[in-house]
Amino acid sequence: MTDQLTKSYQPIIEILDSGFEIPQLGRKRRIAVLLPYDYYESDKKYPVLYLHDGQNLFDEYAPYGNWGIDKSLVSLSEEGIFNAIIVAIDHGGELRIQEYLPYSTPRYTQAEGDLYIRFMLEDLKPMIEEKYRVLGDRASTGIGGSSLGGLISLYAGFQHPDKFGKMMIFSPSLWISEAIYTLAKTFTPGGPTDIYLYAGGMESANHYGQVMRLDNILQEKRKYDGFDVIFAHNPSGRHSEINWGQQFPIAFKWLFYSKY
Repeated sequence: MTDQLTKSYQPIIEILDSGFEIPQLGRKRRIAVLLPYDYYESDKKYPVLYLHDGQNLFDEYAPYGNWGIDKSLVSLSEEGIFNAIIVAIDHGGELRIQEYLPYSTPRYTQAEGDLYIRFMLEDLKPMIEEKYRVLGDRASTGIGGSSLGGLISLYAGFQHPDKFGKMMIFSPSLWISEAIYTLAKTFTPGGPTDIYLYAGGMESANHYGQVMRLDNILQEKRKYDGFDVIFAHNPSGRHSEINWGQQFPIAFKWLFYSKY
């Protein structure tokens, strides 16, 4: 009976396209959509969360493990908390770094982050909002990821505050450039904004301090009405899919349930 009950709460996973065109980059990418288990039983509209590194979110064959968000969504559904649509965008394999880079560096000279975000805003987001029952307003639209995926999510949220009202930021690669701190300082929320920021204590010598520095900057934004940020920390957390997967349901609940 328990197994049947759990199975009934499985999210509906649809492959929007195995080769979705990214015209800005001249590439194609798999896009998966995770829907609430009862999506087709109602006419309800949902908030949406766009997540990067789609291969690492629920695929069992992921080489470094995965977040297991499909399993987390079962538990959240059992609690009545899975109330959003998740869009999983696969990374570009060997091109992942340059696609997620908002700034070029002496080590990484090709930065395609702006083109990647243009793809999200000009092609992917409109397609999702046309095909699925999505609340398209900024307050109901989130973006998130880990490591470089966390960095590009921050950059997108800071550069387009009129599009993204929620950010799920795990272990962002802030070491890439000082420019991200400057952007954080000049960032003005486009309305109510919630940011869930996470770092593990065992990631690298400087990582925790870098994320804390970002948090200190973001805490100053509380002067804006409706702005909120939380900095979660796991002292034994490493730079790994397992640790990010453990944070996912906590962050999801804070961003998409406790805030509603």
